Amino acid sequence: MSRHMRKKLGKDDKASDMKGTLGRIWVYLSKMRGLLLLVILMVLISSAASLLGPFLVGRAIDQYIVTKEAAGIIRLLAGLIIVYLFHSVSVWCQNYWMIGVAQDTVYRLRKDLFHRLQLLAIPFFDKRKHGELMSRITNDIDNVSNTLNSSFIQVISSILTLAGTVAVMLWLSPLLTLITLTIVPLMVFGMKWITKRTGPLFKQYQQNIGELNGYIEETISGHSIIKTFSRENTAIEEFEAKNKKLRTAAYWADTYSGFIPKLMNMLNNLSFAVIAGIGGIFALNDMITIGVIVIFAEYARQFTRPLNELANQYNTLLSAIAGAERVFQIIDEEEEAKDEGNAKEINTVNGRIEFQKVSFSYGKNDSTLKEVSFCINPGDTVALVGPTGAGKTTITNLLTRFYELNKGRILIDGQDIETITRKSLRREMGFVLQDSFLFQGTIMENIRYGRLNATDEEVVGAAKLANAHSFIGKMPHGYHTVLRQDGSGISQGQKQLLSIASAILSDPSILILDEATSSIDTITELKIQDALKTLMKDRTSVVVAHRLNTIRQADQILVLDQGEIIEKGTHEELLRQKGFYHALYNSQLKESS
Repeated sequence: MSRHMRKKLGKDDKASDMKGTLGRIWVYLSKMRGLLLLVILMVLISSAASLLGPFLVGRAIDQYIVTKEAAGIIRLLAGLIIVYLFHSVSVWCQNYWMIGVAQDTVYRLRKDLFHRLQLLAIPFFDKRKHGELMSRITNDIDNVSNTLNSSFIQVISSILTLAGTVAVMLWLSPLLTLITLTIVPLMVFGMKWITKRTGPLFKQYQQNIGELNGYIEETISGHSIIKTFSRENTAIEEFEAKNKKLRTAAYWADTYSGFIPKLMNMLNNLSFAVIAGIGGIFALNDMITIGVIVIFAEYARQFTRPLNELANQYNTLLSAIAGAERVFQIIDEEEEAKDEGNAKEINTVNGRIEFQKVSFSYGKNDSTLKEVSFCINPGDTVALVGPTGAGKTTITNLLTRFYELNKGRILIDGQDIETITRKSLRREMGFVLQDSFLFQGTIMENIRYGRLNATDEEVVGAAKLANAHSFIGKMPHGYHTVLRQDGSGISQGQKQLLSIASAILSDPSILILDEATSSIDTITELKIQDALKTLMKDRTSVVVAHRLNTIRQADQILVLDQGEIIEKGTHEELLRQKGFYHALYNSQLKESS
């Protein structure tokens, strides 16, 4: 692979904080410290048994086979059976217990990650692809799980086997041991050269998986838009580019890591040749016995095998650390700001809303709202109109404290919302958005999402007020009909009616409506409008309006442009002014005629 290609693949990579990440994983592992000690004990027994077997065979050659002592060979066979029985039982126990440790660790890691996601603020999700986040919950955590299941035991076993092998070899023949160990520098140099290149590649591989999953999730969610604009070929080309990027990273990561077993096999054969040649010379000069040569030959294989496993597990470990780092990045994200120290819960809201010179920007170089001021009286309906990017949705985001304002104040019943707990503030608000979202579950469960302790009778009553009862009754199992994810299988209008039913059930003091009748057929629109009238009765309502003919009855209309309120008044008052609203209204009339 060229230097340019390696630089391109790893251009966004920083040096992995291996020590810090391993330390954090150990915090999770230590919760199962007792079981881990049992696993290590079993690894110790199995490693000792694997070393004892070849040693007994070597001794048997010198003591029984050369002397042709049959009874001794039988005792040897019995001893080997016991040794390898202990080995098999200990291996089974260590694998069984390690599975429990790994799954418990990953369970708590996954729980912490999901818990953190629930505490993060809306801006976090606005800046990231959902598929990329899904990749961290699934692929990255699975990577950690697989590594804990396979690598932890092998790493400990390899270290113990290496230490035991070297110790016994030194005891049998220090000179032959030193000669055998001459290949170690070659192994270290080779592994260092390989792992230096595989680390950034495995990290880039994990990032590319996240990007590809994010793109797949995005295209599946927006498949109707892709079809509408005949962008299938564009989507395929973009997918192909991301897929090739993933393939390139995976190809070179696997290629470099694949060098390790080849290198180890070559050095293993070299070690065997050295032992056979020099050991034979030593045996001819009565410096060692044939049995010792056999032990050395087997131990040399055992010596290179754990080195090989350590090298392979190091690559696996690098991949797992890359995944764990991505998981910890989310866990370390700053959660939604805590309520201020003087914040209190509100139990009753009359619904008076006041914005006092509110300014806000999403970034450093823009200004979405510029000293916006207005007042909404309890029970009134205020519509926000204006071109895209005028700041309509930003006002609702600030009112709900999904985003925090930069300057000014927002008051509810004369109380600054910064002195109100977010939970109680949002509890007093109901939402009907342009794109309703339904969870996988029954219709009853989706409506009850507005108030989880509502009875079945209250759910049905809310559905009737929302004009949803009639179509629900025609469903295969009525209110117990199971909806697929995001409510696929029912129309957009029916989704809106279910959302309105849920809002009615929650009985909010303040309503926030994003044009709920957009792109709905006329008959369904009438049902939705009728349901919205029921929902809005005696409640303060903030309506983000796209179609101006739906807000004629609003008590006040605020016209925004470039983050400022340029006109305000009733529908008739604004038409008489013949300003921005008048032009906007007439342009919509012409488009619909």
